[in-house]
Amino acid sequence: MAEAGKTRIGIIGVGQMGHGIAFNIAKAGYPLVFLDHPGNQPVDDLLARGATKAATAADVARQADMVILCVTGTPEVEDVLFKAGGVLAGMRAGTVVIDCSTAIPSSTMKVAQAVEKAGGLFLDAPMTRTPKEAAEGRLNLIVGGDPALFERCKPVLQAYAENIVHAGPIGSGHRLKLLHNYVSLGFSAVLAEAAACARLADVDSAVLLDILAKGGGDGVVLGRLRPYIESGDTGSFRFSIANALKDMGYYTTMAQETGAPHGTAQAIRDTYARASQAGIAQAPVPEIIEYLAGSEPPPAR
Repeated sequence: MAEAGKTRIGIIGVGQMGHGIAFNIAKAGYPLVFLDHPGNQPVDDLLARGATKAATAADVARQADMVILCVTGTPEVEDVLFKAGGVLAGMRAGTVVIDCSTAIPSSTMKVAQAVEKAGGLFLDAPMTRTPKEAAEGRLNLIVGGDPALFERCKPVLQAYAENIVHAGPIGSGHRLKLLHNYVSLGFSAVLAEAAACARLADVDSAVLLDILAKGGGDGVVLGRLRPYIESGDTGSFRFSIANALKDMGYYTTMAQETGAPHGTAQAIRDTYARASQAGIAQAPVPEIIEYLAGSEPPPAR
């Protein structure tokens, strides 16, 4: 249950990742209020720990010293902040807004300026890892913002994260998150294409996996895709093709705005775009192998 005198936390986005964040914050004894939304995971466990619901984002902000955003991406972040009944409409001076979403850094700067103009403080703190680690309170966070504010907020962040890195000023967290996801999703697309080629070339998948694991193809991405290649198990990589396309689109936008080369990134984004257009947008990333191999795609979800 909540402990008297602790920072009051509001959270918007109690989905696959946000639910784990919310649960671990409540478990740590922080008073918690969350936005009541159809996209939330079941919240009985949060209510049992004393958390309360709010009807609007403004209501969440009115009741919180710190508001954590865990929504899909840039359009959702901007909507929940700027719309009538949004966070900025209810936020009090001194409120800290922490954006755990994946977002376009140029939007992050605009959002931070609006929060600060309204008297608030801002950190971008995107996360890596999966809903499993979110539930366990073992996420990784990449945080951008004022170092003193980061230190002040760290006890709350430690309630739901295992590895927390201060990346630099505002926007640094989102820039590094996109770099991370580009590498991770890029490796995934390369391995998926290789697995599809191996299948079409009658290469034994077990031998392929063994060779990769003992050579330059070993790593986290192989570990995540391996169960699917071996037996069709997607449990180790539940990230959807639609989310992969979103993140690759954000990365190419950042690269374009920065003037950085992004030809490889564009090709990878196009691979996810074609799979999404083929009707498997909500399928987990490993199932892109079926599309690339020309097999019957999994049913649309």
